[in-house]
Amino acid sequence: MNDSKWTWRTVSLISIVTTIILIVGLVYAVRDIIYPVGEASGTNLPQQTAAPVTETVKKLKVVALGDSLAKGTGDNTGEGFVKRTVSGLSAKGVEVDLLGNMGINGLTTAGLQSKLDEDGIDYALHMANVILLSIGGNDLFKDSNILQNSGALQSESTTDQELTPESLLAALPEAVERLGKILEKITEINPNAQIYYMGLYNPFGDIPDLLVPGNQAVAKWNNAAMDIINKHSNMTLVPTFDLFNKHLDKYLSTDHFHPNGDGYQRIGERFIQAIH
Repeated sequence: MNDSKWTWRTVSLISIVTTIILIVGLVYAVRDIIYPVGEASGTNLPQQTAAPVTETVKKLKVVALGDSLAKGTGDNTGEGFVKRTVSGLSAKGVEVDLLGNMGINGLTTAGLQSKLDEDGIDYALHMANVILLSIGGNDLFKDSNILQNSGALQSESTTDQELTPESLLAALPEAVERLGKILEKITEINPNAQIYYMGLYNPFGDIPDLLVPGNQAVAKWNNAAMDIINKHSNMTLVPTFDLFNKHLDKYLSTDHFHPNGDGYQRIGERFIQAIH
């Protein structure tokens, strides 16, 4: 009789422990979907495959390339993360020149692929030993202008005309393939330059309908970019997702897409950390 009683107590205890483990696992799984680490693969530090460039180069010659984030759109000072990075490095005693900023509003991976064939960009890349790259946001959030114009930001809801999980994920495969070709082309043009690629963030994380699909798409993009970058010793991924996650009201400009001055400052600090 006593043996039977202890057997049932043991079975009950094991069942309770198993249930607790399952519940904890479920909580972590849900958290990972809503707040993915994504781009940083478990860390918010820049993912480097080589030593900081300032350890091997006496004078940095910087060229910025890519979309409106490279250009600095949304920053009332006009500095963006590029000039803030250069200024921050200089303040740390690093000898650095900004040779040019070729960021273009609305540029996609397809557009940048074409730009790399232009003589002016080819020449600038040849002259640089540090290349700051921002591209991919317009591929992933290509309908963001529709979202802004529809009033969804005020209602915090989406309509059939706006971004959907399907449209976000559908853009990934071809755009990621183009990103890989862009990075390889830049390396082909200048194999001695260090390339610092800015990971994406979800600018619509405060809109309920776009929180989970947006985070999933951004995480998939950043992980794919990390896979590419890990194969090259001259490339570094600079993460930004964690900077903006749950801080969009603090770091986004009034267009609800681009960073404001404070947002660009945080991005610049990440680039400085990666470079120096």
